[in-house]
Amino acid sequence: CRGSPSFPKRTATLRKAKKTTVKTSLDNPFVFQWKTIDGEDMHFILETLEERIKHIGLKKIESPRKKKRSLTKKQTERKCDAGSNEPPKEETESHQQKPGWTDIFIRRQLAIGVNEVTKALEKNELLLLLVCKSAKPAMITSHLIELSASRATPAGQVPRLSETIAPLLGLTSVLALGFKKPCDKFTEAIAAITPKIPALEVPWFQYRTEESMAYADTDSSENLEPEELAEVLGDKLTSQKRKHRESNQPDLSNVILQPLKIKKLVPNPNKIKKPPRKKRKAFST
Repeated sequence: CRGSPSFPKRTATLRKAKKTTVKTSLDNPFVFQWKTIDGEDMHFILETLEERIKHIGLKKIESPRKKKRSLTKKQTERKCDAGSNEPPKEETESHQQKPGWTDIFIRRQLAIGVNEVTKALEKNELLLLLVCKSAKPAMITSHLIELSASRATPAGQVPRLSETIAPLLGLTSVLALGFKKPCDKFTEAIAAITPKIPALEVPWFQYRTEESMAYADTDSSENLEPEELAEVLGDKLTSQKRKHRESNQPDLSNVILQPLKIKKLVPNPNKIKKPPRKKRKAFST
């Protein structure tokens, strides 16, 4: 009709799809894996450690947890009657061992756990490192490969390490066990275990074998007197300075450069929504 008012035409609007957020990061081109020690070598390592720890008697004793319970009148009366026949508390407590480590001096010669082992490797204090295969995820102990290779410390992955050693030490789990350099109680065990451990493969430390041998020589010279040790260290430092002056650039003929990997992370790629929380039904009293 002529008299009908005219309305503006509505245009359909399309919703723009949200852009997927992609986080890019540089990833290491090398993949590090532990060389697992299996078979007879594994049993030999576990048996030597078990015998040595039992012989030393190192263990952590935890204080028993006492639960308080509300007693009825009859139970209190029975307790009072039985208390007259029981020996005094001082005698029973004297037989119980104090909570803590049985020998702190021996405990200081070990690095137990991933955190202690990492700190000891950074300070170059370890002679030997053993890692349990049951550590999950694997990234918990993967950084120890590069650290131990940089310090020329023999390290290997031993299955069932935590199962056998943790109960002997009074712990729930032992994912990493390191033996520190002033280690008098475990010298024989370290000397027997070290040949059974395979060498670590870290590409950028292959051309530094001579330097690692030099560091090993410094460790063997610990038995010398302070004056002789100072002379030996001084000679080594001067020889290293001369070598550095002669060749300012290292020999990189055997080094193969690897391109960096670009890692792209897409959070929630399948766009799976979290299910709504079910409301708790109020129970009728």
